[in-house]
Amino acid sequence: MRVSAKSDYALRALIEMAARPDGRAISAEELGRLQEIPHGFLQAILADLRRAGVVISQRGQSGGWRMARPASEVSVADVIRAVDGPLVSVYGLRPEAVTYNEAADVLQHVWIAARHSLRDVFEQVSIQQLADAKLPEAVTSRTADEDAWQPH
Repeated sequence: MRVSAKSDYALRALIEMAARPDGRAISAEELGRLQEIPHGFLQAILADLRRAGVVISQRGQSGGWRMARPASEVSVADVIRAVDGPLVSVYGLRPEAVTYNEAADVLQHVWIAARHSLRDVFEQVSIQQLADAKLPEAVTSRTADEDAWQPH
């Protein structure tokens, strides 16, 4: 799997929002500065997140962006889907929609299994857990294996 810059930036911006102790709105300029996200790119990401109901914008002197619902109810999977679409796609199609000839049909099972594995992680981790740096055991146990850190 390749994590896009868009997903990475979206998650980093949401972690900043969730980490604010007072829950106040934060400007796109400040978000961009704190996380080193290009302003134009961040505006497009925030618009995607707003359309998905993850963030809301607030006008006025104390305006900016804030979470539309509790950060504990927004998963990494929700964010990736909001900015990049499905977790797994095969040349633009969802794995269940891909068709192969009889010899390669088994590949569809690989794509579906990969999506299931990604869901096991991405749907269990909330933005609040990221902001608190407290990941669920099901995730931390996967990183305890030395092989998980190898680039192969």
